[in-house]
Amino acid sequence: MRVTIKGQVTIPQNIREKLGITPASEVDFIEEKGRVYLMKKKGKNSAKRRFNQLRGIASIKMTTDEIMALTRGDK
Repeated sequence: MRVTIKGQVTIPQNIREKLGITPASEVDFIEEKGRVYLMKKKGKNSAKRRFNQLRGIASIKMTTDEIMALTRGDK
């Protein structure tokens, strides 16, 4: 891996997937005992990102009225 003139590197895809690093994710570099660690910051938008990752994957198509009837126990 090479560092660009601007000091940039590409984080390998398998590492990004494992850490959940997506575009606009915030990361920190931590230096400790001569080593540098990359850590994903836990941000206030992490719940929103998790929701967005799940958006559109429901396999059952129901109307709002059908969902409300299920949650209320209507028969």
